[in-house]
Amino acid sequence: MKDLFLNPYAIISGSMRLGDDMLHMDEDDFLVGTPQSKFFDVMFHANRTIVEDALLNCVERHVAMESILEELASKYDIDLEQEIMNFKYEKQDEMHHRKMDFFISTVGDVLTKNE
Repeated sequence: MKDLFLNPYAIISGSMRLGDDMLHMDEDDFLVGTPQSKFFDVMFHANRTIVEDALLNCVERHVAMESILEELASKYDIDLEQEIMNFKYEKQDEMHHRKMDFFISTVGDVLTKNE
């Protein structure tokens, strides 16, 4: 129980789960929930223009990376869809951590601009 107070990031990152009987917090407490749930909370409640900018940036980045990968896959005769499926299966932990990092950094960016 004392670990909760020493490392509140463990709650946000999802590495520590809270049971209803362990600790009672307000539903609005920022430390309750996962980075993914906080991401959606912020996206639905922050300034619309700031959220649109953040999402457009994500889409532009995705499109650029996808285009680069398609060019490389074509050049080296790689089945891109198969490689993506293999990567998602073989590197599940890495995918999870990178998604959580994305959620946390995007929430930080939106909240900083939303002030």
